Amino acid sequence: MSDDAPAAGPVSTTGTTTAPDGTVLGHRTLGAGPPVLLFHGSMMSSHDLLALGTALAERFTVHLADRRGRGLSGPHGPGHDLARATADVAALAEHTGAHGVFGLSAGAVPVLEWARTAPADRRIAVYEPPLRTGAFSPSAWLERFERELAAGRGARAMVTLMRGTQDPPWARYVPRPLLAGLMGLALRAPVEGGIPLRDLLPTMAADARMVREAEGRPLSLYSGVRAGVLLLGGSRSAPYFKDALTALDGVLPRARRLELPGQGHLAAANDGAPDLVARALTGFFSGAPPR
Repeated sequence: MSDDAPAAGPVSTTGTTTAPDGTVLGHRTLGAGPPVLLFHGSMMSSHDLLALGTALAERFTVHLADRRGRGLSGPHGPGHDLARATADVAALAEHTGAHGVFGLSAGAVPVLEWARTAPADRRIAVYEPPLRTGAFSPSAWLERFERELAAGRGARAMVTLMRGTQDPPWARYVPRPLLAGLMGLALRAPVEGGIPLRDLLPTMAADARMVREAEGRPLSLYSGVRAGVLLLGGSRSAPYFKDALTALDGVLPRARRLELPGQGHLAAANDGAPDLVARALTGFFSGAPPR
């Protein structure tokens, strides 16, 4: 949920392609070199990965995708699901010619699904996909969130989202009324360059439904991934994110696990530690994938 603008860097251009269902899929492009493609997480747009993209642009042509429902891309449309989100990843990967693909949080879920059919020479990096590995459900809060959002209680919906996803982890220790007051201010705050939180909030339900669909699938489905995969996470993130990475590390045939010390779930965002994430991605995208 980053709003901070990154430091000045390479000038970005914009481009679009079309999803199989005809929806426009937009992206920003900056830098020069081998093409890589980045997908943001929930409550974000391509703007929120601009600092990461700027750091990577020293070595790569970086394409920052806007996932459906925000920025340069078209709406989710009725019936949006994991298959459609995965088809979007495939369409953008083909359009950009990306040899390296990165997904953050919910944006990593369709990236992993696409990885099941990706060529072996691709390099795929994911940062803490919200997958279920035990009793904890990353989407159990969805129904309450949708009720509050439908009732026009955006601040309360934000609290439900934060507590339900345990991001940030401290949110569950703050009284709901106090947290709702803080979220009310955040939803009204002006944003420079990015999309206001109040406009991103409705996109959260579609992401949560996609995550819920992925929850019901065994992680053994990823055992056939041929590409090398970098599993990124932060030492300060909620336990279920770490559990998912551990489970994926045990299933993916060519995986490498890297935990960033002192970082949380949104390290890749503008106001996280994008330079740290960029160093990890630069080494991975530039070198040989895991064997």
